[in-house]
Amino acid sequence: MSYKNFKVETDSDGIALVTWDIPGRSMNVLDETSTNELEAIVKATTADAAVKGVVITSAKEAFCAGADLSMLEGMNQAYAKVFKEQGETAANQMLFDQSRRFSQVLRGIETSGKPWAAAINGLALGGGFEITLCCHYRVAAENPKTRLGLPEVKVGLFPGAGGTQRVPRLVPPQDAMTILLKGDPVTVDKAKALNLIHAIVPAADLIKAAKDWIKGGGKAVAPWDEKGFKLPGGPVFSKAGMMMFPAGNAIYRRETYDNYPAARAIMSCVYEGLQLPIDAALRVESRYFTSVLRSKEAAAMIRSLFLSMQELNKGARRPKDVPATKVKKIAVIGAGFMGASVGYVSARAGLDVVLIDRDQESADKGKAHAQKVIEEQIKKGRAKPGDAEALLARITPTADYAALKDVDLVIEAVFEDRKVKAETFAKAQQYLKPDVIFASNTSTLPITSLAESFKDQGKFIGIHFFSPVEKMMLVEIILGKNTGDVALATALDYVRQIGKTPIVVNDSRGFFANRCVGRYVAEGNEMFLEGVPPAMIENCAKMAGMPVGPLSLSDEVALDLGLKIMKATEADLGPNAINPEQKKLMVEMVEKQGRLGRKNSKGFYDYPEKGKGQKSLWPGLSALQPKQLDPDTLDIEELKQRFLVVQAVEAARTVEDHVITDPREADVGSILGFGFAPFTGGTLSYIDFMGTKKFVELCHKLEAKYGSRFTPPKLLEEMAAKGETFYGRFAPKKAAA
Repeated sequence: MSYKNFKVETDSDGIALVTWDIPGRSMNVLDETSTNELEAIVKATTADAAVKGVVITSAKEAFCAGADLSMLEGMNQAYAKVFKEQGETAANQMLFDQSRRFSQVLRGIETSGKPWAAAINGLALGGGFEITLCCHYRVAAENPKTRLGLPEVKVGLFPGAGGTQRVPRLVPPQDAMTILLKGDPVTVDKAKALNLIHAIVPAADLIKAAKDWIKGGGKAVAPWDEKGFKLPGGPVFSKAGMMMFPAGNAIYRRETYDNYPAARAIMSCVYEGLQLPIDAALRVESRYFTSVLRSKEAAAMIRSLFLSMQELNKGARRPKDVPATKVKKIAVIGAGFMGASVGYVSARAGLDVVLIDRDQESADKGKAHAQKVIEEQIKKGRAKPGDAEALLARITPTADYAALKDVDLVIEAVFEDRKVKAETFAKAQQYLKPDVIFASNTSTLPITSLAESFKDQGKFIGIHFFSPVEKMMLVEIILGKNTGDVALATALDYVRQIGKTPIVVNDSRGFFANRCVGRYVAEGNEMFLEGVPPAMIENCAKMAGMPVGPLSLSDEVALDLGLKIMKATEADLGPNAINPEQKKLMVEMVEKQGRLGRKNSKGFYDYPEKGKGQKSLWPGLSALQPKQLDPDTLDIEELKQRFLVVQAVEAARTVEDHVITDPREADVGSILGFGFAPFTGGTLSYIDFMGTKKFVELCHKLEAKYGSRFTPPKLLEEMAAKGETFYGRFAPKKAAA
């Protein structure tokens, strides 16, 4: 029998080699066809007496990148249809049966009576890794780049085809929980040390090693199907088990604040499943998986953190009629912390970088930053010593603007001051090639007005990086009124080259990310001035799903920079554009108390010397509060809502102002750019999943108590009246190639 996605060849020893190779795709993914065909192959090889054993491998560079998550979206749509036509019970049963099918196919491999060996030739993630886990033997090809793991929790799901049951039966419970709850893939060496795989061999010997195991009498029984099987960490109700599960539950609460149904389900699956025989345990896992699949958190996270991010990374917003560009050499003007970091990530991606500053010493400092970062990577085992030499050879520090003559792209990262930027443009323009694209890394100044100092405004664009550049995956590309398509295409191609995710926004003060995150920081200040205890402000923000509290974030950004932006906004837009009480607070902190934030070790927090303990809230804060409220009288749910609503309503305003034209960019941008509660799917998904009508009602309730910052824009009122969603009204166009 022939298959579309697999090739089956049986050799003279009776060993069937099953090679996975989906036509027209660079990677294998678990889709409907692959599941159906794998089921047919399991049945055929089990029934065929001539087949003595099976080796499964891939013809691609990777083994499998995981499940096709758009298939899960389809399952949810089918659920909604059956729910409407036949009711909840029938819909639940349909979803349970469908989502369990792959788990049953894999259990069929495990209990087929024939030895199955997984020959893992490259990356194996998610459902792909679960296929290998149900095989009786797992051998991987030597490759430092190969990663194995179960990252489903990162998109609001969990491994639902046996992953939560097989991993803790192979690996000690603490390691198993880390693998499942963090979702970080591991190297083949780490996988072998953890007992997730049995052997590592040179790539050329991979299939032979798998077949040799079968020929050598490989056992067709999983360890947990053998009589007398003992769990690696002992029973759940044992001394070791009791040290693990109650503590694990506390850690789970600390890390997630119970905002992630999938993480909670993993804890339950492992705890319940390890007390049951494997078949009953797999049934429990399937029930939890069906429940999580129906959650709005999973729907939101799959859409934003998988589907939308994939589409944006593939160039969904790239002008189609502009040929592909490849930036070979860039210049970064301004070798301070930001500029030096942009230079580093560009050099890391293989680009030649000219780092320009006012004098040679300053430019050299920028290159030294790159050296420090790569040396830290080598210490952590994430880079080799040879990588440092090659990377640093690509960075040329100089004070001479004539070095701009042969670059393809210039990124200006000088001080956030119009005059300084205009002087930089004037110095640079005389040396530029005619077709070079010029970008500003400004974080707040409107691009259209900055472009007025540049001779060809069509070639001027904003490329806004987030700090720390080495870690932050988002880049905001800002279109000025006169920015041309070639500039946009070049900027998008460059961002893809350096491995980051771009969002495209139209021009306005603060663009998208800083407008929203500015509201978050300001809300923290508002609560502080109302008399909410500082610790409660920070904790409620984290409970709402934010990665750090607003006071901590203010310190990271620098309080003096916040005050500078406040003063610039007031100068440009008048006194009504800012809150005078907040300005007064910042003047007190910065100018009178000399507290600038983390950079001088004192802001809202006190920062001890490195290695001498953790930061703590400054005890003098309460003296700066006009009054102190009793924490027991405060509504925690309302404090949490305020943090999310104030950002989401600002995101809605950016849509009304045409700054955001594609809801995917607001959602992905808010999660990657400033950590907006990932379980919501992002700022606009937060509104959509709550329902615009309910969200507008909540806005009005908060507006009545706290003022106009919660006033919903006209667009949102109109959408609520019509029952519209952002993804319905502003349906995104699908990705370019």
